[in-house]
Amino acid sequence: MDLIGAKWRKSTRSGSGGGDCVEVADNLPGVIGVRDSKDPTGPTLIFAPYVWRAFVGLAKQG
Repeated sequence: MDLIGAKWRKSTRSGSGGGDCVEVADNLPGVIGVRDSKDPTGPTLIFAPYVWRAFVGLAKQG
């Protein structure tokens, strides 16, 4: 999948110490990209927007 034009933002839940950091790109039509901020050229997970919303909703519930 071509992610050119993805605008990556660091999760608000990521620590500021450079440890476990996740970046999300939600500006592309029909997909949500998720990657490790320490390895921006590494693998990227791709989710359908409804799947990502469900994941985030469940994560917020604990």
